[in-house]
Amino acid sequence: MNITCKETRVIRTSRVFPNDINNHHTLFGGKLLSDVDMIASISASRLCRCECVTASMDSVDFLSPIRPTDAVIFESFVTWTGKSSMEIFVKVIAEGLTTGNRTTAATAFLTFVALDDNGKPTTVPCIHPETEEEKYLHNTADQRAIARKQRRNESKELASKLGQQTL
Repeated sequence: MNITCKETRVIRTSRVFPNDINNHHTLFGGKLLSDVDMIASISASRLCRCECVTASMDSVDFLSPIRPTDAVIFESFVTWTGKSSMEIFVKVIAEGLTTGNRTTAATAFLTFVALDDNGKPTTVPCIHPETEEEKYLHNTADQRAIARKQRRNESKELASKLGQQTL
């Protein structure tokens, strides 16, 4: 069964409130990461209609600051699927509420794994891209998957070298 990227698309707009900003008067990065993970999880669930867990946040690139005078638009969709995993792309746009100017403020790639009722990985449907943006992200997903696997192996190697005690 093929599902289109459009069927997994989620769009959310929110305001930046005083408790969301850091000492630089821009949106706190941790708040943005939390929102990115949340919206990506909805796209993942729309693909497979089961429980999903975040396996990795492959990359998050903060491209421009988000200010208290901005609205924040999050757009996510599934770009690629493996056997039980899927890649989700999230685009974050800052919109000046008084000017209407929009800027891509951040992009992110996350990997989610679908789980069955016993908490074990389960098969996900294939994704079918339709737009030029979707096709581009789908066609370049293999490169990101290779880099992701290499980075995960390096992380496992590093973790095996680290002690478990804290100071």
